[in-house]
Amino acid sequence: MKFINTHISIFLLFIVPFGVCSQVKNIGLPGIKNYKRSDYKGGTQNWNIDQDKNGNVYFANNSGLIQYDGSTWKKYSLPNNTAIRSLKIDAGKIYVGGNNEFGFFKSDEKGKLIYHSLSKLVSPKDSRNINLIWRIHIYKGEVIFQSFTKVFFYKNEKLRVINAPRKFQFSFIINKHLYFQDKVLGILEYKDHKLVALKGTTSLNDKEIWAMFPLPNNKILFATLEKGLFVYDYNSVTPWETEANIFIKKNTSLGGSIIKNKFIVLNSVLNGVIICDLNGKIIQHLNRQKGLQNNTILTSFVDNKNNLWLGLDNGITFINQNSPFTFFDYSYNIGTVYASVIFNKNLYVATNQGLFYHSWTIPFKDEPFNRVEGTIAQAWNIQVINNTLLCASNSGALVINQNKVSKILDSRGYFGFKTIPSHPGYIIGESYNGFSIFKNSSNEISFVNQVNGFDETTNTFEIELDHNYLWLKKDPYLYQMKLSGDLKRFDYIKKHVQISPSYKGIGSLQYVNEKVYFQTKNHFYRYSNEQENFFEDKKLSALFQKIPPINTLIEDSAHNLWYSYNESIGVLMKTKNGTYDRQEAPFSNLTGNLVNNYISVNTIDANNIFIGLTDGLAHYDSKISNNFITKPKVFFESFSSSTDTITAGNLEKPLTDLTIPYNSNHVKFTFSSPTYENQENVTYSYKLEPFEENWRNWSTISIKEYTNLREGNYQMQIKAKNSYGVESEVSEINFTISPPWYRHLLAYLAYFLLIIAGVYITSNRIKLKIRKNKYYETIEQRRLYLEKESKIRSDQHELEKEIERLKSDKLQIKILAKDKELVSNSLQVVKKNKVLNGIIQKIKDIDTNTLDDTTKFEFNKLHKSIVKEVNTDKSWKDLEKHIKNVHFEFLKRLKEKYPTISPRELDLSTYLLMNMSTKEIAEIMNISTGGVELARYRLRKKLGLNKKENLIGFLMSI
Repeated sequence: MKFINTHISIFLLFIVPFGVCSQVKNIGLPGIKNYKRSDYKGGTQNWNIDQDKNGNVYFANNSGLIQYDGSTWKKYSLPNNTAIRSLKIDAGKIYVGGNNEFGFFKSDEKGKLIYHSLSKLVSPKDSRNINLIWRIHIYKGEVIFQSFTKVFFYKNEKLRVINAPRKFQFSFIINKHLYFQDKVLGILEYKDHKLVALKGTTSLNDKEIWAMFPLPNNKILFATLEKGLFVYDYNSVTPWETEANIFIKKNTSLGGSIIKNKFIVLNSVLNGVIICDLNGKIIQHLNRQKGLQNNTILTSFVDNKNNLWLGLDNGITFINQNSPFTFFDYSYNIGTVYASVIFNKNLYVATNQGLFYHSWTIPFKDEPFNRVEGTIAQAWNIQVINNTLLCASNSGALVINQNKVSKILDSRGYFGFKTIPSHPGYIIGESYNGFSIFKNSSNEISFVNQVNGFDETTNTFEIELDHNYLWLKKDPYLYQMKLSGDLKRFDYIKKHVQISPSYKGIGSLQYVNEKVYFQTKNHFYRYSNEQENFFEDKKLSALFQKIPPINTLIEDSAHNLWYSYNESIGVLMKTKNGTYDRQEAPFSNLTGNLVNNYISVNTIDANNIFIGLTDGLAHYDSKISNNFITKPKVFFESFSSSTDTITAGNLEKPLTDLTIPYNSNHVKFTFSSPTYENQENVTYSYKLEPFEENWRNWSTISIKEYTNLREGNYQMQIKAKNSYGVESEVSEINFTISPPWYRHLLAYLAYFLLIIAGVYITSNRIKLKIRKNKYYETIEQRRLYLEKESKIRSDQHELEKEIERLKSDKLQIKILAKDKELVSNSLQVVKKNKVLNGIIQKIKDIDTNTLDDTTKFEFNKLHKSIVKEVNTDKSWKDLEKHIKNVHFEFLKRLKEKYPTISPRELDLSTYLLMNMSTKEIAEIMNISTGGVELARYRLRKKLGLNKKENLIGFLMSI
């Protein structure tokens, strides 16, 4: 909600009481973080606490030594597994004491904490009844271990013993003096290796002193277990009659600690812890009801940032004392806070559960808020207007008087109220569905009327008024509305979707320096009635030039400018010379807890600023120094490879260059930042050079692994950023991954030598091979020559054979041609003989008797001549003989293969082989063509041929 209550005039007297000059505040609760056994994996009770130079915190726990570096918890046990009751850190050694055992933990070369027992140095005589070591001190170069029966002094690896005169209780170092309480002799001071009794302290013999504190004027404060608090002035002991003493008497004490020599922390058995000033006034009281997990405080410790650690009977608690912020949470009976205001010595807060109040007096009473009678619904706003307390709630517009609802002005739900500049004495209220007018007369406010002309539903209180218009921001519009003279209606309504042609949208509406401003993209504009347009105020815009885009701006009573952005809040604090000091880091812890669209900042004075949160109310003291925002430190907690782990966080000196074998090139880093306030918001960034060029994104993860890294030189760099956005310096580890043996320098040297040897051997072998090749080449050439010569001869022989074959084939062809020709001629002769035989027959038929003798003679001569020609023609027999001679081999093979073949079939086969036609065969064999076909069929059958096989082809293949 965007409003500032400035009604503070009658409360300026609170500036001194509430403006505490140190970090311990008496308003609200500091930030509290509880750690359970399940977190630190140890025993229940924590008896002592200390911190090393790196910021790591150590706890003397029932199960051993507990170490916490801000990221991880580790536990180390004594050899006899007994509880540790005391611890002290000095010069890299963690001295601890338990039951009949004492010594120190020290890191080895790999950072592992190793226990070294000193009780073994005790002589057999003194080793009897060592008892519990309750206190450890570093005093004048000696380490002092104190039990109930003895005190051991350790220096230069030697141990000496002083026995208790009667029986020791506890021991303390105050103002560089070492004191012991003896149950009979009183308080003893250790001087020159002797114990000297202090005057007037035997009165404390019946009391167990658990703590001693220095007080002003050379006095000492004793905190006893059950008898309360006492002051000693080195003459006598008197009770410390204060609020703190009353509390300790009631709740008993288990000692305590001191903050900046200004505030005393007192642990109680029954009711948590109190912090008082040096006058015994209780400033702060924390117990289980207010956030602690246990009411029995065994020990307390102030760390290097003046924050407080508590060792509980069951658990550990961190208290962020070094902060200007304290909080009112559920333990004060309030929920989400939408607005707050001071009125009539009461602090009022509007919450989601109604309106609550708390007295605002000297001193501030640490008690819960009370509900204003009659408010049980959502309260959106609480305002003081004309000395009247008005509450805007879901139940309506309420007048609050004497911490109860005295009047309901209107039953409609309201978001807030504004005075009307142009009509003094009149108030306008923004309801759920419009606006209403109220009149303030005779110190009484009354409802007048609802304004007509605008009845749209709104859900935020974002209105401002000047002398001309009412401005309403209701996404995505800005409404410019003009009230009528009688305030009963809107005479003019205009909607704006943007206020500048350069930027889209409207960011926020605010009232600064008594003027209405409109903001978009961090550019601020005002409205000109004369020109009827918006113009930029470049002076105000320049203030927000380097600020992230804001969504709310509030000016408080001191003219500081509060703005919200990205669920965070910041402020431009106005200085005495009129400039502004930008502050964002102190408020970063509120990020995510602010009430979006209802930002509430109530500035009473510089020491008392209230900010509404989703889970309560934050109190901010801007006068407390910002030295609580320090640059964090970051450390490598451990460095691991697959074969080894180095706990770097425990090493006295930073890790130097490391060499890792190649087979262990899987490396893991864990890191921590011992920043305990808002530890969950600490983030880390890292990069591995030269493997990565850019820093990784910020992350809360505090572990990183790299696998399969190649050989080479690497540098791992890490940095941390705390919750205030402050970055640490870069921490780094240099390491080298050795190459595998086959890529080692010696391996490359060996490879080089092998290459040279190989080149030499290869060269010699090549030369030898060349000589051999030349020899074999000569032989091969000779062989090839001989083979070529042989081949030539063979080819020549083959050629000759081919020639002979060709000649034979040619001769055969000629023979076949001649055979064909002979057959043809023979057939002609046969035909001729047939013709002649026909002629002879015809001649016989001629009757010669009718012829004359001459003719008859000639006729007979002709007849005889023809008969002689026919009888003397042996061409057919010569043909048969010739055919049998030429095809003798064929006939022989055919006869051998088919013995049953007849001579006539042999003749047929020969004629077929000669490729004679059926007609020619019929004439030669003197049979018909049908007879030839029948003879062919019988021959095929005798030769065993089927119908598909070619007879002539078969005969040619024989």
